[in-house]
Amino acid sequence: MPGTTAVPDIELIVEDVGGGGGGGGPTPPPGGGDDGDGDDGRRRRKASPAPRRYSTAIALGIVSILMFFMALSSAFIILRRGSDAWVTVHLPPVLWANTVILLASSFTLEVARRRLSLADLPGFRKFWTVTTVLGFLFVAGQLIAWRQLVAQGIYIASNQASSFFYIFTAAHGVHLLGGVGALLYVLARKFDNKRIALPTAAEIASYYWHFMDGLWVFLLALLYLGK
Repeated sequence: MPGTTAVPDIELIVEDVGGGGGGGGPTPPPGGGDDGDGDDGRRRRKASPAPRRYSTAIALGIVSILMFFMALSSAFIILRRGSDAWVTVHLPPVLWANTVILLASSFTLEVARRRLSLADLPGFRKFWTVTTVLGFLFVAGQLIAWRQLVAQGIYIASNQASSFFYIFTAAHGVHLLGGVGALLYVLARKFDNKRIALPTAAEIASYYWHFMDGLWVFLLALLYLGK
């Protein structure tokens, strides 16, 4: 009869629209959604901890260096007070010029960061380069101080005081060269589309540089007062 085929046809249409073996509507994209949990959201979460991670790393490095020099300073003070074989080392005058150079480098570094905050990239690069050059000059001045002591016949094994002088200045010089490397990295690196921005890299490098400046002032005062 003509009316008997209508019901099966309607049932087939309903099954095709509402069922199809998998539920209605298109399958949502994997990891997508409006809550920002997709690929873009994951990339943002991965990139955001980078500055904090670098800051934590430099802080740990500074603490380890500080502990190393504090151990040396403690040994210096103990031997200076209790040793009868201590022979005073007269500090070469070039050390005072080196100190002025290093303090000037901290000033030019902060000027460079100020230029960067004002979006003056050429000014930033100019003062950052000056800071790097001053760092090299400081290390060269330390080598001159060593040569002056050698000319006087004072070597690392001459006595306890000379041993500490060479160890202090050498250890500080090596760590300062690490800071010079960081300055060169910031100067030469292109930070476009990187996980850390240029202002953040400059700020983290400045932490280490200022720490090395302050450490040198402390060591110079220790050597001067321990004469």
